[in-house]
Amino acid sequence: MFDAAHYPSRREFLRTGVTAAMTAATASALPVIAKPVERPTSETLVGQLYQSFSDVQKRAVCFAWDHQDRQRGLLRTHISNNWRITPQAIRGNAFYTRDQQEMIRAIFEGLVNPDWLARWDQQFRDDMGGFGLRQGIALFGTPGTRQFEFVLSGRHGTIRCDGNSAEHVCFGGPILYGHEGSGGYFERANHADNVFWHQAVEANRIYQMLDGRQRRLALLPEAPDEAEIAFRGNGRIDGIPVTELSADQKGNLQRVLRLLLEPYRQSDRDEAVAALKRQGGLDRCFLTFYRRDDLGDDGVWDNWRLEGPAFVWHYRGAPHVHVWVNIADDPRVTLNARNLSGALRQ
Repeated sequence: MFDAAHYPSRREFLRTGVTAAMTAATASALPVIAKPVERPTSETLVGQLYQSFSDVQKRAVCFAWDHQDRQRGLLRTHISNNWRITPQAIRGNAFYTRDQQEMIRAIFEGLVNPDWLARWDQQFRDDMGGFGLRQGIALFGTPGTRQFEFVLSGRHGTIRCDGNSAEHVCFGGPILYGHEGSGGYFERANHADNVFWHQAVEANRIYQMLDGRQRRLALLPEAPDEAEIAFRGNGRIDGIPVTELSADQKGNLQRVLRLLLEPYRQSDRDEAVAALKRQGGLDRCFLTFYRRDDLGDDGVWDNWRLEGPAFVWHYRGAPHVHVWVNIADDPRVTLNARNLSGALRQ
């Protein structure tokens, strides 16, 4: 977890603010009108972080918008389940100042649902020892201009902040989240303490609602490679078409979609829903479950996928959770093959 010992909690901050306001009101005998405090957006904080960098820091973590890496191709859109986009860890050394570390944490907090912070921190503790210890950042383009993007990556997580600089794509490009819970690398069937497993539980409830014909369409022997998240557009997509679902089954799928998007900030959720609607909504999607790697042989399918013309949400739950996400408003958006890194055994 991010070391909060040196920083006031939100509760302490609010309590201090209220106490100060009451003291001032007593002293002046005048009513105090509380004004809402507007927190800076992640995009604003990215600009402040950039301005705080020394020349040495800029050379290490700042790149041109279309920077090509010898091994990874277009570095800005690279994705993997376990990587650090630049070698300098956010915490644990003297590369970033304390203020910069705090800004990076604040950027991250602004990109996610505040109700999810405790769960994100659990994932950071379990997979990396805490926020920032095994994570790196990079900045592409120039914050404050029409093209910039901040990328935070580490084990089981890549998240982006682009201020809508990256055209057509949601979340600034492909993202990934995952978790190795208390069950270790090979989790048990119940995925004890895995902060994302409830998403798969809800998806499997839809499978239980399917009749025999629907199940034959929805269940396939084996999943594609988890890193295969390039858009197929109007090409063949396996699984059961959502148009084959009944009204109540579709209603449950809407619930699953909300759960999938829930960990992220509202603006990114809204953008993803709008992009999906532009493709024709869930009715253009296919839902697929995979028989292989069913932990515990319990018929609760650990691996499954929701896919549309320009929408891929690939959930790999065995041996532990990796989730690969790629969403755009146009299926013609392509990915450099080298931007998709195969899963590592970590």
